Order: sequence, then structure tokens, then C-alpha cells
Amino acid sequence: MNRALRSAAVRSLGIPIGAAAALLWSNLAAESYFRITQALAFAVNDIGMAFFFALLTQEVLEATMPGGTLHTWRRAALPIVAAVGGTAGAIGAYDLFVLAGDEHVLLGGWPIVCAIDGGVAYFLVRVLIGRGGAAPFVVLMAIVSNAIGLIAISLHQHSGQIGPRGPLLIVVGSAVTVWVTRLKLRAIWPQVVIGGTLMWFGFWWSGLHPALALIPIVPSLPRSPRRQSPFSAELEHGAHDSPGHIEHALWLPVQCILFLFAFVNAGVVAHGLERGAWAVTVGALVGRPAGTLIAVGVSLLCGLRLPPGVGWRQLVVISLATSCAFVFGLFFATAVFATGPVLTEAKVGALSTIGAVLIAVAVGWTLRATTSKA
Repeated sequence: MNRALRSAAVRSLGIPIGAAAALLWSNLAAESYFRITQALAFAVNDIGMAFFFALLTQEVLEATMPGGTLHTWRRAALPIVAAVGGTAGAIGAYDLFVLAGDEHVLLGGWPIVCAIDGGVAYFLVRVLIGRGGAAPFVVLMAIVSNAIGLIAISLHQHSGQIGPRGPLLIVVGSAVTVWVTRLKLRAIWPQVVIGGTLMWFGFWWSGLHPALALIPIVPSLPRSPRRQSPFSAELEHGAHDSPGHIEHALWLPVQCILFLFAFVNAGVVAHGLERGAWAVTVGALVGRPAGTLIAVGVSLLCGLRLPPGVGWRQLVVISLATSCAFVFGLFFATAVFATGPVLTEAKVGALSTIGAVLIAVAVGWTLRATTSKA
């Protein structure tokens, strides 16, 4: 059973299964679906996803260690620039499309196109490109892009309501985490539970999305060079399989969280492609890949470097794979718009970005972008 669960996770099956269940249930029995998911939403979106972002952050940090695919700042900086460029392109395309029409109420939805469905993008590059620097490159892009969207949403929702207790708790949480780390305990739970709780409330009261709260704690946790992804079918032996490593502690809980995340956020009653839906689709599928490739091209001219196994063919696939907003786009749409027709349009647009998967697969096979076996 454990092997079967890991096999499902490495193929990112939790997200599509959860999304499929949500779409089916919401269209067959909408009232019961939305009643249940509204009860689950806070626990899953604001608390559970903090563990997912923590695990992704750990992978990126280990990839930047000596010998890692993102080692040296010139390589580590490139996916950050790519994420910023892709996000700028997505927002620009979204705004231009909205301004071309008469539904200017949609202008406030630009954070939706900041979303990258990291699970889908990660799985795509693992299948289409294989091992090498593409996977951590995409993970870091997803973290940065989603963080931009989460911060924008949080600042808008908490505008003018930020007091001193939030930043103070963040400082206290950081200090407690450092102090607990110096005790050199075998498990990570004291840092996560004590420091993480303080940071979570600090982020919440500071107007930052609490799903990002564990990211500042991750650098204080044990790290070791990585030979494979934390989402591969088997845990690495040694440090990664010890109780003191985040991967050992969070691997199974994160798989359950991703399933619930898709189930809670993917439910939408079938609706036509109206302007709000088209705006999200155009921003994600046109603006993001264009912005990503332009930003990377300029950065390479300025001296930044691509990770091993990633060239221009692989970059094209990466830019398309990260155009899929899907479940994260649904999550952002729910956070931006109140329940109503505008929200439905935005959610349909987020769902439509799953088309990036088909485009990425077709382009990846055409360009023969695979560098090695996944």
C-alpha cells in the first residue's frame, strides 16, 4: 500500500483525482459540495498548504547547495527572474484583454494569473524533460509566482488593518526557531509547531498569506545534498529518511493536503467562456510564456546561467508548463472575487489553463526536449 501511495504521488495523481471529484460533485449536487468545502477551506488553504510550500522550499534550498543543480547565485537567480518576468507578462496580457472590453470590474482579478500550479508543472517537466535542473527550476518559479499573488491578495484584503503585533510575532517566531534549532533535537516538530505557529499568526496579522508562514523556518531545518525529488516514489536513504528531516516528517501529510486542496478549490458549476474566463486564459497561456522567455533571454545576456540539462528547448517547455494555473488559479480566484458570476468566469478561466498541459506535451515532443530518463 505504501508503494502504491508513493507511485500515485510521484505521478501527481492526488491533484487530478481531487479536482475531478470536485467538478463532478459540484455539478451534480452543488449545494452539498459547497457546504462541505466551505467548512474545509480555511484548514486546507490557510493551514495545510503551509506544509506544501515548506516542502517545496526545502527542495529548492537543497538544490542550491554545492553540487546542486541551482548552485551558485547565477543559476539560483535565473528562475526567480523568470518567475517575475512571466508574472509581469501574464498580468500585462490580462489587463490589456480586460481593458479592451467593458467589464472593468475584472481588473481587480490580476492576481489570479500570478498562479502557477506547481504540482502540474513539476510533473510535466519530469516527464517531458527528465532529470537535471528543470524540476527545481520550475519549483522555484512556482514558489516565487504564487508568493507574488498571495502577497498581493493579502495586502489588498488587509489594507489599513496591519498592526504591530504581526511583525512582532514574526520576529519572536524566528528567534524561537533559531533557539530550538540550537538544541539539536532529532525531530523537526518543535520548530514547526512552536516557531511555525508564532509565524503563522504573525503572517496572518501582518496581512501576509499564512500559507507562506513556514518558509522562513525551513532554512533552519537540517539539509543535505539531494539526488532525487521529495515527490519521487522512494525516500532517499540517509539524511532524507531520518526523523530530523522535513521530507521524512511531511511527505505523507502533504500528499493528503494536495488531494484536499484540489477537492476544495476545483469545484465550479459548468459555465460558458465569457470575458473574465478569456482574460485569465490569455494572461496565463500567452502573457506568461512570453514574459518568461523574454526575462530569461535578457538575464542570460546579463550573466546569469542556466542549470545543467536546461537549454532553450527545455525553457520553452518550462514556460508552457508553468502557464497552467489550474487549482492554484481557482484558489486565487476565490480569494479575489466574492461569490457571483464574476467569480464563476474567473474560475472557468483558471480551469481552462489546463490546456497548457496539452500544449506543453505537444511542443515537448516536437522539440525533443527530453535530456535523460525521468
